[in-house]
Amino acid sequence: MRFLLDAEQRAFSDSLNSILGAADTPSAVRDWSRGEHVRGRALWSRIAEAGVFALAVPEGYEGLGPRPVELAVAFVELGRHAVPGPLVETVAAAVLLTDLPDPGPAKRLLPALASGEAMATLAWQAPYALDGDVATTRLALTQQGLLLSPGHGSVRPSLDPARRLTPLESGGELLGRDPVTARALAYARLTTAAQALGVGHALLDRTVAHVGQRTQFGVSIGSFQAVKHRLADVRIGLEFARPLLFGAALTMAAADVAAAKVTACEAAYAAARAALQLHGAIGYTAEYDLSLWLTKARALRTAWGDPDVCRADVLGARARPQW
Repeated sequence: MRFLLDAEQRAFSDSLNSILGAADTPSAVRDWSRGEHVRGRALWSRIAEAGVFALAVPEGYEGLGPRPVELAVAFVELGRHAVPGPLVETVAAAVLLTDLPDPGPAKRLLPALASGEAMATLAWQAPYALDGDVATTRLALTQQGLLLSPGHGSVRPSLDPARRLTPLESGGELLGRDPVTARALAYARLTTAAQALGVGHALLDRTVAHVGQRTQFGVSIGSFQAVKHRLADVRIGLEFARPLLFGAALTMAAADVAAAKVTACEAAYAAARAALQLHGAIGYTAEYDLSLWLTKARALRTAWGDPDVCRADVLGARARPQW
């Protein structure tokens, strides 16, 4: 089966690519890592104006969604350009709020998320949330239920400097005692997989360009058979992940999304390892822009379920009898 984007979806992808390509995202990422959010917030507003966050919000709450295929299209581009911020968390928060039995919190919070006026983060049964220092809507999923946290603690270091971890303050408004979480987790994994796929493609493109310019023995190292084979393996991994991603976006079945997540993240991680090796010593330096994608590929691999967890979810679903 072939999963091809239609003309409107391709135009949406191209439009986002143009917006982000002109935005100097590496500078925004470096600022974000230092806790300087002006450029990142401006980038967030442009993404919201393109309708990205509205794709996760139903029309009844001033959104355009839910449209998982278009979300996947968008997040591939967000990953390709290493856009910082709680992107996945905002989508997951929107889905959680939508599925609450009481529509009151959704009516109050979702329109601002759809427009980009608000930015959400989410502590998913964990002590830390991503970018709680800049998010305006801080949700915590606890044993009590879904809470709207009143604040955050100090920023903690993360593997990816642009993914800033913050503990959320306890207490706050109880939005729902028994929130439905399965759909929010599926959307979080789908958008993480799409982001990872975009990261992998960016790493491959940068590495292909680098090996074409770097010379050894009077020729570019990209002409060496071993280098060609290494990059071909990376390309195959990314191309194999793509139909799984868009197939999962069509079904939104938990097992399909978990399979797409593990496949896309492993492909991006393989791209990162190849990029690091083929760039040589400069690949290890934080000053070189490649590092912005290398650390993101590693962080996304374990976000919202590491490879072992996702594989177990796939195998568990396959083992259950279908009646």
